[in-house]
Amino acid sequence: MPKKTTNKKTNQTNSTKEQFTVYGHEILEKVKKLIKEGNVRRIIIKNEKGKVLMEIPVTFAVIGAVLAPMVAAIGALAALLNKGTIEVERK
Repeated sequence: MPKKTTNKKTNQTNSTKEQFTVYGHEILEKVKKLIKEGNVRRIIIKNEKGKVLMEIPVTFAVIGAVLAPMVAAIGALAALLNKGTIEVERK
């Protein structure tokens, strides 16, 4: 089950950032759920060491033609990770 680790408001952009620690097999499911929520601006997937592996501007990902290859890439990425972090920037 994804573990929520942080929730902080940023004053400059008037947005909220959250971090979820997830296992590799949970990443794709969590990203799909976040996109469906609709109030997400950006999703950043990091490895266990904190290195950014993928950054998704969700405003563009909503378009179906763009979303399909991203979902495939996230699935491949999830297969390589044991544990990672999903950072979410919300409106």
